[in-house]
Amino acid sequence: MKNLALALALALAPVLPCGLTGCLSFHAGAMPGEPHTAKYAAVDGARIRYLDKGQGPPVVLLHGFASSLETWDLLVPDLERTHRVIALDLKGFGWSDRPEGDYSPAAEARLVIKLLDQLGVKRAAFVAHSWGSSVALALALAAPERVTRIALYDAWVYEEQIPTTFIMARADGLGEMLFGLFYDQRPDERIALAFYNKDFVTEPLVEAVEASLDRPGTTAAALASVRGQRFTEQQARYRTIEKPVLLLWGREDVVTTVKFAERLSRDLPHARLVVYPQCGHFPMFEAKRQSNEDLLKFLAEEDPPVATVEAPKPAPPPAAASAVSPAAARTAPPVAPPAAPPASPKAAKAEDDQ
Repeated sequence: MKNLALALALALAPVLPCGLTGCLSFHAGAMPGEPHTAKYAAVDGARIRYLDKGQGPPVVLLHGFASSLETWDLLVPDLERTHRVIALDLKGFGWSDRPEGDYSPAAEARLVIKLLDQLGVKRAAFVAHSWGSSVALALALAAPERVTRIALYDAWVYEEQIPTTFIMARADGLGEMLFGLFYDQRPDERIALAFYNKDFVTEPLVEAVEASLDRPGTTAAALASVRGQRFTEQQARYRTIEKPVLLLWGREDVVTTVKFAERLSRDLPHARLVVYPQCGHFPMFEAKRQSNEDLLKFLAEEDPPVATVEAPKPAPPPAAASAVSPAAARTAPPVAPPAAPPASPKAAKAEDDQ
């Protein structure tokens, strides 16, 4: 049935760009169910949700595609003990506005800089996840004087990582139809791709993701973001980034596979790679203790680290780890958790062991 719908979309898109789904609409302003304690800043006419906690050297946290600042819920308590922590819902995601406009990594980076200007932050370390890594690297290329160091979790930063459906969605009409038909479908399956330990994929997590997909303007903003993911020109400049970089990666990640970690560690002159066994796309959840410790040590360093590749003691993955092939995963990147998953007892114990 899904293949039939896709074929129909391909056939009708040139003549009926809004016919099957209705034209996608953007949204600005408050949304139903907003957190009462949330902070907002007006940045370039958009209402941007952010948090600002702790004291010390500033660290800016950037979430991934289809996610929010809650990605960092398990990191912030450790980080705010020694740092000023600033996290935000990037334009188009979380509880921030979804206005029409440019959603490229460079545009999101400009928005981040303007928010930091409002908060009086001139230089900071940047920590990013997945697609948010492309924003962090765009910022480092555009304004290196604002960056002290960079940490990237399972980065989505290369043209070769973009799935076929995203490339197809660049076409006018076809993108609207594809996203209108499929973007909010089967979030449970897409979330499951992101985790090695499926005990993290709980019913409350799936329900929270479904609710986030229902917010006004979400599909239009997601499509605009996908159309902004054109990395060819940006990735050619990664070798010019002279900041120290820590790459934190799940060994069993089928969304951004380890081969891209190794490539990025070669492209960034001062990069160090840490790979976590039995871990998928979210080391901050599945390898919380070790990844938090590695990040805090990196942020405390003063001298640029020597480019090396590190890894914990290898542990052979169970056969189930290969149940989803990397090729299959690349056809439909997962919807990222809007909040730290409420782990089952099994998941919590597995994370403690890391």
